[in-house]
Amino acid sequence: MKSSEIRDKFLKFFESKGHTIVRSSSLVPGNDPTLMLTNSGMVQFKDVFTGTDSRPYTRATSVQRCVRAGGKHNDLENVGYTARHHTFFEMLGNFSFGDYFKRDAINYAWELLTKVYGLPAEKLTVTVYMEDDEAYDIWANEVGVPKERIIRIGDNKGARYASDNFWQMADTGPCGPCTEIFYDHGADIPGGPPGSPDEDGDRFIEIWNLVFMQFNRDEAGVMHKLPKPCVDTGMGMERLAAVLQHVHSNYEIDLFQALIKAAARETGTTDLENKSLRVIADHIRASAFMIVDGVIPGSEARAYVLRRIIRRALRHGHKLGQTKPFFFKLVEDLNIEMGAAYPELAAVKKRVADMIEAEEINFGRTLENGMKVLEAQLAKNPGKLDGATAFLLYDTYGFPLDLTADICRERNIDFDEAGFHEAMKRQKEQAGAGAGGAKQKNVEYTGEKNKFVGYDSLAHASRVVALYADGSAVQELAAGQSGIVVLDTTPFYAESGGQVGDQGVLASSSATFSVDDTLKVQADVFGHHGVLTAGVLKVGDTVDAKVDQAKRARTIRNHSATHLMHKALREVLGDHVAQKGSVVDPDRTRFDFSHNAPLTADQIAQVEVIVNREILENHATQAQHMSFDDAVKHGAMALFGEKYGDQVRVLDIGSSKELCGGVHVGRTGDIGLFKIIGEGGVAAGIRRVEAVTGEGALALVQSLNRRVQEAAGALKTTPDELGNRIAQVQDHVKSLEKELAALKSKLAAGQGDELAGKAVDVNGVKVVAAVLEGADSARLLETLDKLKDKLKTAAIVLASVADGKVSLIAGVTADATSRVKAGELVNFVAQQVGGKGGGRPDMARAGGTDPSGLDAALAGVTAWVAERA
Repeated sequence: MKSSEIRDKFLKFFESKGHTIVRSSSLVPGNDPTLMLTNSGMVQFKDVFTGTDSRPYTRATSVQRCVRAGGKHNDLENVGYTARHHTFFEMLGNFSFGDYFKRDAINYAWELLTKVYGLPAEKLTVTVYMEDDEAYDIWANEVGVPKERIIRIGDNKGARYASDNFWQMADTGPCGPCTEIFYDHGADIPGGPPGSPDEDGDRFIEIWNLVFMQFNRDEAGVMHKLPKPCVDTGMGMERLAAVLQHVHSNYEIDLFQALIKAAARETGTTDLENKSLRVIADHIRASAFMIVDGVIPGSEARAYVLRRIIRRALRHGHKLGQTKPFFFKLVEDLNIEMGAAYPELAAVKKRVADMIEAEEINFGRTLENGMKVLEAQLAKNPGKLDGATAFLLYDTYGFPLDLTADICRERNIDFDEAGFHEAMKRQKEQAGAGAGGAKQKNVEYTGEKNKFVGYDSLAHASRVVALYADGSAVQELAAGQSGIVVLDTTPFYAESGGQVGDQGVLASSSATFSVDDTLKVQADVFGHHGVLTAGVLKVGDTVDAKVDQAKRARTIRNHSATHLMHKALREVLGDHVAQKGSVVDPDRTRFDFSHNAPLTADQIAQVEVIVNREILENHATQAQHMSFDDAVKHGAMALFGEKYGDQVRVLDIGSSKELCGGVHVGRTGDIGLFKIIGEGGVAAGIRRVEAVTGEGALALVQSLNRRVQEAAGALKTTPDELGNRIAQVQDHVKSLEKELAALKSKLAAGQGDELAGKAVDVNGVKVVAAVLEGADSARLLETLDKLKDKLKTAAIVLASVADGKVSLIAGVTADATSRVKAGELVNFVAQQVGGKGGGRPDMARAGGTDPSGLDAALAGVTAWVAERA
């Protein structure tokens, strides 16, 4: 059974059981600061499990793409060296949100595995938590699994509820027992059943984990039964495929075999069992899908994880003898294997390949240099690599730590990883000195979601439902105290999707709170950050919540213009343009997008024309709520970095259709005027445009006009003729520069004649040492050459002084260099004026910082030459 069939059968089975098929979410977790990358199928449902979000369904199923290559969920070290570790994997899952529980979950799993996939029942072994009699009874008495193949696992990790068969989201919160299903590969494979001393062998392989969330653990460790228990399951598609395709290693399944063959083709490798091919095949999946989901190779957080993965693949290609870019070519092979299941890959495959190729070219230059440093160090100290050198490779040459560790492991080299981390710590301490803290966003809020009314109103009578000071809940705030206010209803927009949070005032009969920013403290819970400027504010008080109307108006003009600009950029540059981040505030919009070349002046002008045309047409803005699938059919684009539920808000502004929860103008004409003020690169394949609108654009145009008028006045012309007048001035300047150069040459010739007459003969070598007033380096060199021509056999030192610094040049004719070296001569003078220098035997330069010693130094040149000539 092919991998594509396995995915399809899984989703269709659970759809037949009343589950809603939910598309895979992004590898970049939406609005979840606790995770770097999506690492399990339940991540997109996390808010549902914690009760801070709800869905229109109670049963769901998905095939979620996941990455475990950074933070505490990191399998990168093992990838390529074991049969089942991957950076990228697909998690098959079914979920119940307070609907069915253990009985249905277990029966569904057994039916799918034995009836749909046709696995022999006698090959399956299950585990349950030691105290979970309910799950044990279902397996034994309803499903009919022999009791010898039902294994109870207790607290085997050193604490109460610390067990392989007890799951928890965090130290507190939802948790519960789980039951795991194992496939027995047979007695000819080493290893024992789960819970035995030999459980780490390869005979019994876990394929499915069913988690039963039935408790909420409080801070004291007490377990409280959840009113609506939930189910969260996860089955690795690759592991299941290995079982169904009768192979032992995940790398032997159809999907991986195709990618391994492609990697072999591009590296010229004939040994398909080479582990480096496994690494490359695994890493193209992680690299490509991270880029699909908006991650760009870089030096921070998930961007650095992506760079590590790409560079690890390149190093293994280099190890196979491929020193030219090759990795990007595998994107097409990946699309053949997975594009049908993930159409988002097919849509942007060229951009993915281009970005990987750019990273390959960049790293290719550093890999060779870094390897030279590494080899040189190992030659000096065979068998051991110190932490300082490893950190040098990381910091200067871009070698990820695991890449260095891989090389050491392959060569049996003792690597001082502790020394690496110590060097890293020292650098961070130095770099972080004096750094300030960030605003507190996440607080322990347990109340109801607040209602946002800011689409239609900028003022509202609201009730204070929670107050926080220094991150802790309080009952009141006093005058002068900073804090966070949570209201039951608010017109304030919380920072999201690049748009900054609103500012304004919360005023009661006895208190005034100045709102400096509005941020989400939890999903759908807005926190008003600021300072109580007067009175006392208490939980339960009623306040008039008033948004700063002027700042909101400027912000929404910039936000709406961003949507129009995005559409215009795609028209001018191509459909590969996709948003990679934005910041929208009252002053401007900053928009990052995928494109691999600077915008020309004509392209910028085209974008401005398109956006301003839409503004002049004064289209009404329309917002609609619909399902995500309907939104895609409607033609809406999703923005990078945003978390979308099943119901989304589609915003039509002019010809732009995007998913957006932000606040916007009522009509495009409200934007007023749009002007781009800057364009540049921010990363490989990523450009940034900054623009202003409305009053900001008017102020910019007026400022530019004023400068043009001033320039025209200074050049005694009109603004219309300014270009021609500037060209005339430039031509005149070039003419004067030529005249000046000719005069300087004539002057140098004259000075050369004069200095030649003052030359001193020292044992047949003519010696000249002199200062040329006001001479630049070109004039010094020209005079030196003329003196050498005139004097034939000579040793010459010329100097000039400007801004307290000494410039020196020394020259020795070819027939005298056996006796006098120009480099030694210029250093003799330079050392006496606070400097040093060097060069060829016939010509050398130097500089100094102490002009006071120059005369004495030049006076000593004749004697210095006499000692050598």
